[in-house]
Amino acid sequence: MYRNLIIGISVLVPLIVFLLYLFPAEPRQDLGWISFLPAFNASVNSVTAILLVLARIAILKGNEKNHRNLMLTAFGFSGVFLVSYLIYHSSAEPTSYGGEGLLKGLYYILLVSHIILAALVLPLILFAIYFGLTEKRKQHKRIVKWTFPIWLYVAISGVLVYLLLSPYYTS
Repeated sequence: MYRNLIIGISVLVPLIVFLLYLFPAEPRQDLGWISFLPAFNASVNSVTAILLVLARIAILKGNEKNHRNLMLTAFGFSGVFLVSYLIYHSSAEPTSYGGEGLLKGLYYILLVSHIILAALVLPLILFAIYFGLTEKRKQHKRIVKWTFPIWLYVAISGVLVYLLLSPYYTS
């Protein structure tokens, strides 16, 4: 049952995000109530990255309880990010990057890798949490070898994408 639920969520979430890009929001003049969300989302991603690193340190020190709490908190922050991201992108038109040269190339490399890996890491995160909470240590250790670095990259690259795009947001 858990496997089907994880697969369902892992398909549904990227599909919803894809549909938001396929059918962007109608341009609005007053975005005051959501204009803070891109900065908020970058802050949430920053906290997630810090929590992931702290959780890694905790498990390396053998503190499983602290590790579990930090990982579940990181997962909660990722959930807050997702809800906030969906609210923003269902209400605001897409923001285009306006830079040129090397930074433009860097922006698109970060953006494309971030999007692809964000979609791919979701089932890894869900399975890692399931295996961790059910104390299936062998499966947990096997999957987190991939999950941790990808999730950390997604959190950090999300912040970098925001920083590169932030001069082009309209309020």
